Formats: sequence, structure tokens, C-alpha cells
Amino acid sequence: MSRILLTASSTAADPGGPFAWFQELVGQVPEAVQPLVIALAGAVPFIEGEGSAALGIIGGVHPVVAALAGIVGNLLCVVVVVLLGSRIREALVRRRAGRGAQAAGAARAGSSGAGAGAGAGASVGVAATGGGSVSYSAAPGSVAPESVVAGSVAPRSVGGPGSTPDPVSAGSVEPTEAVPEKKGKAKLRRWLVKFGVPGASLLAPLALPTMFTAATFVGSGVSKGWVILWQAVAIVVWTTVITLLATGLLSAIG
Repeated sequence: MSRILLTASSTAADPGGPFAWFQELVGQVPEAVQPLVIALAGAVPFIEGEGSAALGIIGGVHPVVAALAGIVGNLLCVVVVVLLGSRIREALVRRRAGRGAQAAGAARAGSSGAGAGAGAGASVGVAATGGGSVSYSAAPGSVAPESVVAGSVAPRSVGGPGSTPDPVSAGSVEPTEAVPEKKGKAKLRRWLVKFGVPGASLLAPLALPTMFTAATFVGSGVSKGWVILWQAVAIVVWTTVITLLATGLLSAIG
């Protein structure tokens, strides 16, 4: 019983409060390295600048140092994501443009070839017959008249080796369904349409980490400079708010 009372009294007298064990753990890290650890934590999704700053403050790091380190780590990670995402998107756009040009060239070549084939197939071989009928030789796949007698034409569909059934109707290809979008990304896109990049950037931490938000904006075609600017504003605002809340909470627990 006396041992329990001594333990309770020592815990109550501990100036670190309920986070004394964590502060002791952080205290084992050199003081010059502590901001670097906070910055690295700020580069982790779902922790980010505000989470790393709060952890640093709880661990006994000065609030200003913790906030600045968290902001720097989070912002550097976002910049890397934006630059890489922008380069990937540009490469995809160039590749699609190249494929479109190739497809257009192939379509033009195919149309010119089809015109030449139709001209060759339209050459009429006239055979003298007693009834005055004329027989035509038609190219495969075209509609060839069976006979022309007294100006009347009876068309007959001529199937060629190039004629293929529709793959979907034939059952060889099944129509694909669109993949449903995740809730966080769907919210972010609605905010982007409703409030623009500034408003969506400030609200985005409620739905997605800033790294995912930046990647989504870049993939939507927003300029990388505009994305970096408003992500920096959002990181500073949210980290400052959480820093003030964590400092006030520690003061209240005291």
C-alpha cells in the first residue's frame, strides 16, 4: 500500500505530467537533431506538419521550433510530389498526343487505300449476253449488283474476308464498368469545383493528406506553381492552429 502511495505521489509531482515518458524519450535525442526528426515526421502522410509539430510539443520541443520543423518537412515533401507529378502528367500528355497523331495518320492512309481499292473494284467487266444484261465484278466487302436488266438493279451484299462481327455483340468483349471514386478524393473534387484551388487547399486536410491533395490537383491540370503556393498556405495555417491547440492543452494539463 505504501508503495502505491509513493508511486502516485511521485507521478503527481512529476512536472512532465502524463507525457513524462514521451518527453524523456525525446530528451534522449540530441537537441540539434530533434527538429530534423520532426521534419521527417512531417513528410509522412497522415502525420504531416500539424501532427509532427504536436508530437514535438508534447515531447518538450519549443512550440515555434516544432511548428517550423513540421512546416518545412511537410512542404518539402509536397514540392517533390508536385514536381514529380507534373513531369509524369506531361509525359502522359505527350504520349497520348503521339498516339493520336499516329491514329490520325493511319486513318488517313486507310481512307486513301480504301478509295483506291474502290476505284479498282468499280472497273466493270462487260460481257456480251443475249438479254442485254451486264455483269459486274465487285471488290470483296462492297455491295455488288447482281444484274442490271432494263435499268433495274438488284443489290446483293457481298461478304469479304475483312468483314468481322461487332466484338461486343458477339460476346467476345464485355463492357467495362467505371471504378467508383474514393470518398476523400470525391470530396476534394467537389471542393475544387465549388471553391477553387484556394478553398479546396484549405479544406483538403479534412479529407486527404496534403501529398495526395497536391497529386490530385496536378493530375487535374492545375499549374504546379499554383498548387505549391496554396498547399504552403494550407500547411502553415493548419500547423499553426494545431500548434496553438497543443500548447494550450499542455498548459491546461500542466
